[in-house]
Amino acid sequence: MFIRQLEYMVALARERHFVRAAQSCSVSQPALSEGIRKLEKELNVPLIRRGNKFEGLTAEGQELVIWARKILADRDAMNDEIEAMRAGVSGQLRFGSVPTASIAVSLLNAPFCALHPLARVQVVSDLTSDDVLSRLRSYEIDAGITYIQDPVPAEFRVLPLYREQYVLLTAAGAGTASSPTWAQAAALPLCLLAPTMQGRRRIDEVFAEVGVKPEPRLETDSVASLFAHVKTGSWATIVPSAWLHVFGVPANLHAVPLVGPERSVPIGLVTLARDPAPILVRAMASVAESTDLTFLENLPADQG
Repeated sequence: MFIRQLEYMVALARERHFVRAAQSCSVSQPALSEGIRKLEKELNVPLIRRGNKFEGLTAEGQELVIWARKILADRDAMNDEIEAMRAGVSGQLRFGSVPTASIAVSLLNAPFCALHPLARVQVVSDLTSDDVLSRLRSYEIDAGITYIQDPVPAEFRVLPLYREQYVLLTAAGAGTASSPTWAQAAALPLCLLAPTMQGRRRIDEVFAEVGVKPEPRLETDSVASLFAHVKTGSWATIVPSAWLHVFGVPANLHAVPLVGPERSVPIGLVTLARDPAPILVRAMASVAESTDLTFLENLPADQG
């Protein structure tokens, strides 16, 4: 059994197509297929369900991919550890996050990359909380930032970073109360994210808690579109205060914290509880421990 054969299986599980899997491994399709056939012969089990095209992995194939991802992750971690002893921290850190935590990712990546100029970072920022844990578990990402209000399984390490607070963003001079309630916000002409998006579902949960159901005048699946529409002054919206540290508060708008109830959700850095942890993960955890992100819980200084 060769490491290369494990790479073929992981690529095929990811691409679900022989030619694309071969291309991702920089080999010909016949070479990839032959490598997998030899692996099947060695293990004496079928790993692929074959037909006129790729039809999926057998149960044995799925189990092998789980182990293969772990073996390849350990191989990469070993290489990075040895390279760090020679020239400093290098390699690629794969980072995943829920969309509302994108700013936190950037605020950690900046000092991380400054401290470790040989390291690279790949970011996926459109994951659900379940996706973050699932991809960590399957070694598809190395670190994630996600909601941690629910108990996180013991197989993960968790470092709390800040609490996500919600604010009402509305036209300046619209007569909005200085401390508007969620019920009052529901009565406004709202522009919100689409109901399928995780950030919207969090907002809907609070509305349901206070017994109201908003009827947004406009819904969008884009944060940029959300701010563009609200900036016209025709709509109000509800966003995490952290977003305002990225997009700012447009000149004609005003942001106020929502009360009745005051609601916040803890956000944290999550990694697999591996021992030893990969050097890239240890390096990012060190940055996270020394970086104070609690200012994201508050409105930007110019908004007060």
